[in-house]
Amino acid sequence: MSTTPFVTLDVFTDTRFGGNPLAVFTDARGLTDAQMQSLAAEMNLSETTFVLPPQDSANTARVRIFNRTAEMPFAGHPSVGTGWVLSQMGRGEVLRLEVPAGIVEVRIENGGGVIAAPQPLTVGEALPVETIAACAGLTPADIVVSAHRPVEATVGVKFVFAEVTPDALGRAAPDLAAFRQAAHDHPEHGDRLSLHLYAHDGAGALRARMFAPNSGTVEDPATGSANATLAALLLSLSDKDEAAWTVTQGVEMGRPSRLRVAARRTAEGVRATVGGGCVPVLSGQAQLA
Repeated sequence: MSTTPFVTLDVFTDTRFGGNPLAVFTDARGLTDAQMQSLAAEMNLSETTFVLPPQDSANTARVRIFNRTAEMPFAGHPSVGTGWVLSQMGRGEVLRLEVPAGIVEVRIENGGGVIAAPQPLTVGEALPVETIAACAGLTPADIVVSAHRPVEATVGVKFVFAEVTPDALGRAAPDLAAFRQAAHDHPEHGDRLSLHLYAHDGAGALRARMFAPNSGTVEDPATGSANATLAALLLSLSDKDEAAWTVTQGVEMGRPSRLRVAARRTAEGVRATVGGGCVPVLSGQAQLA
């Protein structure tokens, strides 16, 4: 019987049992794709990562990221958390992670890490207000369209973004049937159809919630890739060259999270960063037949 080591930690928090939990298998050599997916499903977290030797020796590691049902090209809290774990193992304060979407650089600071998203902002197609309202258990009047209509955007992994009123953000509840119908009606957005709702919460502050029930994540307590994309999207809608926000997420789940996001205009487009704290929780060995 073979064993493989893992650790768990909470990301985007400085308090244990806050933030977004992550499992990191620190030496995934010898694991098959099916075993990685089964272990991610067994962990039953938003994402689980598997660390492998880098394909390019200039990089720190190759990292594969799985949610409960599929592999992901990039994700924020797994990149921050995996980089932090590797730094605790003596791999340095600046780490370069190979993920399917590109190279993610993790800088260790302030008890956690900061990552630069692997791709500049790309904005896709809009979705009907009525569709998004139904998915979130809200009414069309709850969706704010003064800055933008519900729209798909990405800096490495796709999300649909919708601004809502502050009151509506607290009332939102994902409707699985509506999500399945939306994925059927809008296949161009993929069957995952992850919805990131946000509301302004004063100068430089945002509140957010993310629903992706089609992939098994009914709600996510802290979504780094989505909030990095949100920062890039908001900057693109302004006349500023750079901007930063603090994002609060996970409050409604009892796992309050705090993310620091920033975006800036560059020659290749709008680029974004996201960072936050990390707190270790568990370590152990997984046994495989």
